[in-house]
Amino acid sequence: MNTTATYERYQRQITLKEFGIATQEKLLHSKVLVAGAGGLGCPALQYLAAAGVGTIGIVDDDVVALSNLHRQVLYSMEDIGFSKVMVAADKLKQLNNEINIIPYNFRLTNQNALDIIAEYDLILDGTDNFSSRYMINDACVLLNKPFVYGAILSFEGQVALFNGNHTNNKRAVHYRDLFPHPPKNNEVMNCAEAGVLGVLPGVIGTMQANEAIKFITGIGKTLTGKLITWNALDNSFYELYLSVNEAAQALIPKNRDAFLKMDYEWLCASAETGLEINADAFNDLIHESNTIIIDVREQGEQPFVDEFKHLQIPLSAIQSNKTLINGDTIVLFCQSGKRSLQAARILNELFHHSKKIYSLKDGIVEWKRKYVLPQTENK
Repeated sequence: MNTTATYERYQRQITLKEFGIATQEKLLHSKVLVAGAGGLGCPALQYLAAAGVGTIGIVDDDVVALSNLHRQVLYSMEDIGFSKVMVAADKLKQLNNEINIIPYNFRLTNQNALDIIAEYDLILDGTDNFSSRYMINDACVLLNKPFVYGAILSFEGQVALFNGNHTNNKRAVHYRDLFPHPPKNNEVMNCAEAGVLGVLPGVIGTMQANEAIKFITGIGKTLTGKLITWNALDNSFYELYLSVNEAAQALIPKNRDAFLKMDYEWLCASAETGLEINADAFNDLIHESNTIIIDVREQGEQPFVDEFKHLQIPLSAIQSNKTLINGDTIVLFCQSGKRSLQAARILNELFHHSKKIYSLKDGIVEWKRKYVLPQTENK
């Protein structure tokens, strides 16, 4: 502790018999990279900064949007349209001016990940897509860096610590031991599609920060070799014990050159993007009399659509309602475009590719943003 003010700042932590000054010093000399300054990243960043992690890197290329604010409480209305990492860096410095904040206002890719991650002791994943998650995991394995994993959807979240302690000459469990291969981008819904309770990332992101602090300081028991899930609706916790999957190790790039050649976006990409149309093409087709428009969401999902005539046939019932679909051109939509792309694939097989079948890329939310909201604002 260099000053009385520094001691006073962390006094409640230092007072803990399991903590003390020496443990606080470990935090002050540590370096943590938070990948993603969104729902998980915001609470993790706030608590890491407040706890006294000496250097915090933040990497994200996104800007603050109104739809972020119900869960990303580091930001406010005045921040909309501004870079998340720059806003976050400024606010974290206001929270704790004794630590070093390094903003990276760009996307973490396989071309820069190794060089950036190498500078840190631990990586906390706050990203919201599989391509980034697999890339971060593989980079951490190559560099032998611990990786705090978090994921959220709807009312449930997961936390684990991968690539942590290696024991008895055995390697630590990493993310690919649990999920060797990434899903395609139309197979698993994300928060934009399924929604998320605002407090959920706050809980999970804070748990990630807790894991990072425990690993750095050596106090308590970390989630190395374990994954926990928490359900916000019933407060249920489940703990899963993980084991090394030697077959998964072969999926990790062997060296830096192999990593630089990996196309993580392609690994998670859909093979059927030719079925997709953008909002402009969709807007043209909804006015064609021979076009059948189908909402494949479940009953009651938002946003409500009354701007054009359409059928509502949930993805789960699309096959059993084939007889209702009798047009030559079929256009399907959902919240973000993932379920509608699945439905397009199913109908293509059912109709033996005899009809023109399209899925609205980026979903009805994007179409409303482009064609409905401007009209509403101009009234």
